[in-house]
Amino acid sequence: MSAIYKLIVVGAVAGAALLRADLALSQGNTYPDKPIRMLVAFPAGGPTDVNARLFAQYMGERLGQPVVVENRPGAGGNVASTMAANAPKDGYTLLYNTSSFLLGALAYKSATHNPMKDFVPVVRTVGVPLVIAVHPKVAAKSIQEFVVLTKSKPGTMNYASSGAGTIDHLAFAMLESRLGMKLTHVPYKGTAPALTDLVGGQTDTFMTTLNTVLPFLQSKQLTALAVGSKVRTSLLPTIPTVAEATGIPDIELTAWNGIVAPVGVPKEIVKRLNTVVNEAIKDPVFLKKLEASGAEPYGGSPEDYGRFLASEQVSLAKSLREAGIEKQ
Repeated sequence: MSAIYKLIVVGAVAGAALLRADLALSQGNTYPDKPIRMLVAFPAGGPTDVNARLFAQYMGERLGQPVVVENRPGAGGNVASTMAANAPKDGYTLLYNTSSFLLGALAYKSATHNPMKDFVPVVRTVGVPLVIAVHPKVAAKSIQEFVVLTKSKPGTMNYASSGAGTIDHLAFAMLESRLGMKLTHVPYKGTAPALTDLVGGQTDTFMTTLNTVLPFLQSKQLTALAVGSKVRTSLLPTIPTVAEATGIPDIELTAWNGIVAPVGVPKEIVKRLNTVVNEAIKDPVFLKKLEASGAEPYGGSPEDYGRFLASEQVSLAKSLREAGIEKQ
């Protein structure tokens, strides 16, 4: 290869790199110039959907283009995750994700996406503590009493979940194993039907998010035994944490939310989205809306969220093994 040819090749490669950089910068400066869709892996009206819509409204106002929530439930969250992974890498399709984003790939053989390779983290948005709630027919007012009750009637009591392989299923199965209980798992297709049957007395207990169950606790239709946050919540100040109630140190049962985008979205766009969300969780008016739902704001950089996802994937895989939940 001649020296002149080498110079031409090197110059062409460098020119292409500069062109890509200029294009990415241009996209970052003009983004967004049309509506953004935000996929949610759960039905409308559920706790994840509610939080997604809070952030979508704020982001739309700040970005100058609507952020439209699109509910795509199914297959343990894999329907929405697969759609997002296969979307154009232009920043106009985002995934408002939860632990199902990781659990779907870990618990379902049919999963086709790789959470750590097919997506780029944008930001972790909120955490919502899980609450262990029971129907009033259950003769237990504390975790200790509940454990004693289940052991006195092994195999006759049950617990609901929003679906096999979901975070509430995994959390309860882990607790069941650690406390030596034996209950029958009753999986539902979503939080709403599981909660409806618990209120109706068809099931004994259900571990779900604070913002979902709070109205039923306030109306005395259900009884709270413990809350999964690190410290007691001001919304249920008399209810102990799971760590307090069980004596298991450092246990935290929290449903987290965040935003990811398909891998390949320009860094400038990811940075802009991250900035807007971090502005939201510092806005006093927005924070009041979050607090009213029992959600705790997180925020941070894309790198922070990436490290969290990597650590959480390892933790969830271990919990699945400990709970004896196999891939379906």
